[in-house]
Amino acid sequence: MKHIDVANLLGTRPETVSRWNQGRAYPQPRKEKTLLELEYIVDQLSDFYEPNEARQWIFAPQKHLDGKSPAELIREGRIDGVMNLVNQLRDAVYF
Repeated sequence: MKHIDVANLLGTRPETVSRWNQGRAYPQPRKEKTLLELEYIVDQLSDFYEPNEARQWIFAPQKHLDGKSPAELIREGRIDGVMNLVNQLRDAVYF
């Protein structure tokens, strides 16, 4: 994902995300937790989506999220619902 995408999801600026990536700054604990969960989600999605498709999935409305996008839920602090859906997708693919 691009810095601007991560910044939008975490409610910060792309420059801040860039500094985190360069090790010049570190996210606050809450944002760091969300960032790690987002990394997990993207990693899980990479098992069955190309990078651009995974990005689209995150920003597109999803039927199983009552028409909300995973990005909306992440911004609202409801990342658990997104993680549950990703796990269901993964389980359906593998089982």
